Amino acid sequence: MTLLKIENLTAFYGASQALFDVNFTINEGEVLALMGRNGMGKTTTISTICRMLKHRDGVLEFAGQDLGKLPSHKAAQLGIGLVPEGRRCFPNLTVEENLIATARPGHWTTKTIGAFFPRLTERRSQMANTLSGGEQQMLAIGRALMTNPRLLILDEATEGLAPVVRQEIWAVIHRLKTETGLAILVVDKTLRELRQVADRAVILEKGSTAWMGSMTDLTTDLTDKYLGV
Repeated sequence: MTLLKIENLTAFYGASQALFDVNFTINEGEVLALMGRNGMGKTTTISTICRMLKHRDGVLEFAGQDLGKLPSHKAAQLGIGLVPEGRRCFPNLTVEENLIATARPGHWTTKTIGAFFPRLTERRSQMANTLSGGEQQMLAIGRALMTNPRLLILDEATEGLAPVVRQEIWAVIHRLKTETGLAILVVDKTLRELRQVADRAVILEKGSTAWMGSMTDLTTDLTDKYLGV
């Protein structure tokens, strides 16, 4: 069943057009990799989905509802959870307070988050700004899960982390895929790890969908053309 549907999406920053023709879908329980070089429209697409940026034209539907008519908080209540680039935890709140701040009824509670991320349980009384980068990323994921979303969006969730911590985050994403049945939209530059978790990929080029298909169909020629330096 289609959960997110995007067709012919356009968006602007003031007078500057950022998205020209973005098209893709995400099905229930599917992991989709959103790929492309820097500046090609990935984060802008996410901002549009989350209603932090209004789109100009095109279809933007979530669970059969028109997202274009909703403010950002209503989109979140509909079931869209965002782990933003740069983590953006509330620095002067504790781990537990960060989680409680976004809580909505459902499977994910401070107890289930603690079981999934034991380190957050150990740090529950610590201020978020005293955590390591990896711990802050776990907290950002936990905070998004506390909204009990149907679609989890991860924008560069491993960026800037040490290699061993990056592997921890990829292990978390793999567990979310296999254990929760969540639909996940993941933006990352690490093709090897994306191949292990994503079912399909969509590649953006200059604000438009350049390619979409199964990860098994993503050839070296395609990655060199659209993702190479």
